[in-house]
Amino acid sequence: MYAIFVDGGRQYRVEPGMELDVDYRDIAAGENLKFETVLAVGADDGLKLGAPTLDGVSISASVLGMSQDKKIYIQKFRRRKHSKKRTGHRQKNTRIRIEEIAGV
Repeated sequence: MYAIFVDGGRQYRVEPGMELDVDYRDIAAGENLKFETVLAVGADDGLKLGAPTLDGVSISASVLGMSQDKKIYIQKFRRRKHSKKRTGHRQKNTRIRIEEIAGV
């Protein structure tokens, strides 16, 4: 069984037991999250599509903790002015584990 849901403008295809990173939330490890914007659910009996979402279907997940992406560097350079600037950024994520897909 798998499901496709939307979070933070991105779509994720998940299965129970799967671990993934979603946008950062200030939630302690061990707490639960619930995603209710489920677009599709696939099971042995076929695929159920929402228009645009499925009513009564939700995905529950437990929070494992915070993680960070690899650092990216942003470099700005202006020619002939000896002006350059280099900054870095590390995106914060929340690591979750999908527990169940309910309401199928």
